[in-house]
Amino acid sequence: MAFTLRTDDELEAALDELSQSTGESRQEISRRAILYYRSVLGHRERVDQTAQAMLAQWHDVLQRLATT
Repeated sequence: MAFTLRTDDELEAALDELSQSTGESRQEISRRAILYYRSVLGHRERVDQTAQAMLAQWHDVLQRLATT
């Protein structure tokens, strides 16, 4: 499956620099960046969900601590 990635001068320079320093293709660098970004966003969502669950579970205790 293929798609076109439109770039600007800054992105072109960054891809070229990374490609030269790592020896990886620009395509592989782009692929890894997208997968990394997805993992970071997924982690944030899991942390937010866990925090909301903990706040709901410990709401009463936290309220009591806040008023003492």
